[in-house]
Amino acid sequence: MAHKELLARHRAVMPKWLALYYDEPIEIASASGRRVTDAEGTTYLDFFAGILTNAIGYDVAEISDAIRSQLDTGVLHSSTLYLIKSQVELAEKVAELSGIPDAKVFFTNSGTEANETALMLATQARRSEQVLALRNSYHGRAFATVAVTGNRGWSASALSPIKVSWVHGGYRYRSPFKGLNDADYVKACVDDLREIIETTTSGDVACMIVEPIQGVGGFTSPPDGLFRAFKDVLDEYGILFVSDEVQTGWGRTGEHFWGIQAHDVVPDAMTFAKGLGNGLAIGGVVARGDLMDTITANSISTFGGNPVSTAGALATLNYLLDHDLQANAAKLGSRLLGGLRELAEKHPVIGDVRGKGLMVGVELVGPEGEPNPGAATTVLNEAKAGGLLVGKGGLHGNVIRLAPPMTLTEDELEEALGILAQAVSRA
Repeated sequence: MAHKELLARHRAVMPKWLALYYDEPIEIASASGRRVTDAEGTTYLDFFAGILTNAIGYDVAEISDAIRSQLDTGVLHSSTLYLIKSQVELAEKVAELSGIPDAKVFFTNSGTEANETALMLATQARRSEQVLALRNSYHGRAFATVAVTGNRGWSASALSPIKVSWVHGGYRYRSPFKGLNDADYVKACVDDLREIIETTTSGDVACMIVEPIQGVGGFTSPPDGLFRAFKDVLDEYGILFVSDEVQTGWGRTGEHFWGIQAHDVVPDAMTFAKGLGNGLAIGGVVARGDLMDTITANSISTFGGNPVSTAGALATLNYLLDHDLQANAAKLGSRLLGGLRELAEKHPVIGDVRGKGLMVGVELVGPEGEPNPGAATTVLNEAKAGGLLVGKGGLHGNVIRLAPPMTLTEDELEEALGILAQAVSRA
């Protein structure tokens, strides 16, 4: 009865548009490792990690101890009007890891805020309100970030403070260029980019913002090298390049620490959030120093980079690096992709298995290859019934998203594959 009663109270005071998973939503009441337990006592293996946020898992002593240590000082908050040691230490580490020359860092509370900041920096630096974005993208729920979100299901308003032109490339499975090989696909998308610049803009575009792997869009990604080719074109026009690493950062893709590194690109700015805090609210922008210093007006962040969040984030980042979780994501991600592709051979309802590291999407289709959101809902619910929590997304709501904590074990991976096999068989 606990969930039913809480759901009724939720619906009475929360917005109708605030999405909940499942016909019978659950409350996560406790957790440890990669497992969570709901308020009615049922335990699940978590393969969505709070939307890729609990990157290290739950109840991690090193992170909890760092947070408690800061709480013990009595200082939960001071604002950026004062020096914050953990903020500076975290910024130094993020700047070094970014690979961006002379990098500076600004902390926010979320990925949305981070992307809003990046857009403000780029439009100010270029004195232009024109922005290039990818179709099927998602960058946040605020005014400018909704404007650069190329997914109708998440675009709450057509009003916009910027002018956006949309480019092909991110969602290959349903692209008009789908049948092309990698090289020809890249060429077609580059030709499209150049034509978009020449026909829909005045040329002085502020920036292009991309997700190396589109998160909400269904864990879709182009061939490696596409964004290198895009960057070459952008450089001809002086257009800045922003990589949205909110979901792809911190080694989750396995082969690289940042998703954009698969394309051999050093962006002008990167945004980040989610996994850095392992559940704490933190995001940020790391950018070239000259770009970060473009803003001349006074600015602060009341809560961004606060002592508690940065202490926890610094412990999270140190844990991730000390335990080489990027390597674990690469190793187990390969097995996850392999196991799902074996499953796809047996079940035609699986149209595509894609992703990198521990960021994997399974697109479910009908008899003619059409999007099958009903099958995705079935898999979501059947997986839960089997003790596994997964995500759902995609432009058509027909993609199962798998992104467990990066501390995942081999036994847990095999357990999840078994549950998914049962769930897909019922779709």
